[in-house]
Amino acid sequence: MAFALALIGPAQIVSGQAVQAQQAGGDTGLDRGSIVSAVLTIDSDRLFLDSDFGKRVVAEVEAKGAVLATENRKIEADLEAEEKRLTTVRATMSPEEFRTLANEFDEKVQQTRQVQATKGRALNALLDQEREVFERAAAPVLERLMRSADAAVILDLRAVFVSASAIEITDDAISLLNETLGSGAQ
Repeated sequence: MAFALALIGPAQIVSGQAVQAQQAGGDTGLDRGSIVSAVLTIDSDRLFLDSDFGKRVVAEVEAKGAVLATENRKIEADLEAEEKRLTTVRATMSPEEFRTLANEFDEKVQQTRQVQATKGRALNALLDQEREVFERAAAPVLERLMRSADAAVILDLRAVFVSASAIEITDDAISLLNETLGSGAQ
């Protein structure tokens, strides 16, 4: 989800209040060189991934993913062993008996795949959910950063074709988010 916070209304921009506030200068805490802009940009992916909050979430999801991968390898080994047993007993059974066992095995494999795929989707959903929590918690912090820079909007870099690097504030935002939110662990 891109951060696009338009917090100064059109009437204020038209009346020149936003421009006057920017021209007045002031200490914004942002080192943007000589460029004064009502627009700031941010790399929302890096904002999440490089923040303490995002690093914690990614580490938790990766740990759960590693557990799932280990579980998947064990299940795979168990199913391969069961398949080999079926192959060895095939010669001792009638085709109908073997077909019944083979169909039961195939059904077991399909159900196992569905269960494991559901677990994988749950991990992806957890990452998405945590990212949404981060974005909701980050919004007031980014609003504060935006106001301190006398800007009217923060756009995601992916939505901008070309911009001056001086309006890109991802590092400043990460620092402020780390101070304010920390890892977000409860």
